[in-house]
Amino acid sequence: MIKRIISSLWLLMLAVNTQAAEEALTIDSVVPNNMELAFPNDANIYPDISDFKVLNAVLMSNENGERWAMITIKNQSSGRRTLTQKHLLALTANGQRIAPMKLSESFDGGETLSLTLAFGENKFPLLNVYTRN
Repeated sequence: MIKRIISSLWLLMLAVNTQAAEEALTIDSVVPNNMELAFPNDANIYPDISDFKVLNAVLMSNENGERWAMITIKNQSSGRRTLTQKHLLALTANGQRIAPMKLSESFDGGETLSLTLAFGENKFPLLNVYTRN
């Protein structure tokens, strides 16, 4: 009887761990960088002004609705700068603007880095990630 209980608990633990495992990300359809999107911004939501420029972005998601982006970003300043979540926004397919989860990454002057950022869960896919100079 004890063996059955232990076996049942083991199987239950295995099932919970399997469900808790992260879902694999897949790359969403690529949106050309030069594609012009014209969603209204009635709430006037903009990223903070910075010296950063997004050079490219690979947009990803999983079946749970988590939204991620691998971005390559350049510090256009000659001095050291820190990129935070306030300097970036993503535009979703329903026109919503969302910031990435907590972020603090230092860049040397002129440095270019690739970062993978989480944007939380959303029903709509990300269309692009941008900064404001």
